[in-house]
Amino acid sequence: MRVLITGGAGFIGSHLAEALLSRGDDVLILDDLSTGSSENIRHLKNIPKLNYWIDSVMNKALLAELVDESDLVVHLAAAVGVRLIVESPVRTIETNIKGTELVLEAARKKKKKVFIASTSEVYGKSTHFPFREDDDLVLGATDKGRWSYAASKAVDEFLALAYWKERKLPVVIGRFFNTIGPRQTGQYGMVVPNFVRQALEGQPITIFGTGKQSRCFCYVGDTVAALLKLLDTPESVGQVFNIGSSEEISIEGLARLIKTKLNSSSPICYIPYDEAYEAGFEDMPRRVPSTNKIERYVGWQPSTSLDTTIDLIAEYFRRRQKPLAYSSTAEKHNDAHQQLENTDAAA
Repeated sequence: MRVLITGGAGFIGSHLAEALLSRGDDVLILDDLSTGSSENIRHLKNIPKLNYWIDSVMNKALLAELVDESDLVVHLAAAVGVRLIVESPVRTIETNIKGTELVLEAARKKKKKVFIASTSEVYGKSTHFPFREDDDLVLGATDKGRWSYAASKAVDEFLALAYWKERKLPVVIGRFFNTIGPRQTGQYGMVVPNFVRQALEGQPITIFGTGKQSRCFCYVGDTVAALLKLLDTPESVGQVFNIGSSEEISIEGLARLIKTKLNSSSPICYIPYDEAYEAGFEDMPRRVPSTNKIERYVGWQPSTSLDTTIDLIAEYFRRRQKPLAYSSTAEKHNDAHQQLENTDAAA
C-alpha cells in the first residue's frame, strides 16, 4: 500500500511514517516544515520505500500528483499552537480549512480514502464529560481568537463528512486528545515536553493559569496504532472517533509528577492566562474522551501509561546532543510562554 502523509515530518506524522514503513508500506511525505522538522524523519530517509517533498498542501498540482500515486491519504498538516492561533488567526483558519478542502478535492477525483486529523478542541467549553463523538460542540464567542482553531477543525469535519455523504469519498475522522512522546518539542507550546525540558535543565516549571485544568495524555505509539486500525477497518468510513487516553491529571499534578520522576530541583511557578496569551483568554477546564466508540469499532485501547511516556520523553531529551539552543534570553522567555495543553498536533 502507498500512503501519503501530509505533515509527515511532524511529531505524529513521523511516528506514523515509521510504523507504515516497518510493516512494508510505501510512504509519501508532503511537509512544508512550518511546524515539522526534517530531523524527525532523518533516520527514515535511506529507506527505499520512503519519498518526501518539502512543499505545501497549497501546491495543488503537486498535491494532485501525490494523491494520484497513493492508495490512501492521511491529512495531518495543520496550523497548531496557542501562540500561533492567538497571533495569526487568519493563517490558522486559512491553513486548516483551505488545506483540508484541497486534500478532499484531490482525493475525490480518484475516490482515495482520507483520514482527517481533528482535535479535542472542537468540544470547546462543553461540560458533558467524558466527551462523546455525538455531543454538541460548545465554542466561545467569535471575538475570542482562541476558538478559531477549534472552529476551523470543526469545519474540516463538516466538510469531510459532506464529501462522504454527497460525493461518496471514503473519509475517517480522528479527534486527537493530547498526544505526547519522543520527538515532540515545546517549540509550539506542548505542555509535557516543556515541563520535561524545564525539569531536566533546572528551569522553573511554568504553569499557565491555576493548574487546576486537567488533561488526558496519550502516548504517540498508541495514537498511531489507533489510526492504523481505523484505516484498516472499512466500517470506520464516514465516522468520527476520539483517540486518546482516559487517564486524567491536572496540569499542576503533571508538573509535580514530572518534577518528582526526574528528581528535579526546579521550582513550580504560575503565570496568569492573560499574561501568557491575551486578555480574556479562555481555556477548557477538563478534556476527557470517551473511547467506547473506537473500542467498539476496532478494539483499540491505549496501553502505555503516563509514567512510562514521561520516561520515554525524558530519555529522548537526554539523548539529544544539547537540550535546546537559544539565541537570546528573550527567546528562552518566549518559548516558556508557549504552552498548550493540546497535541493536536498534529504536526
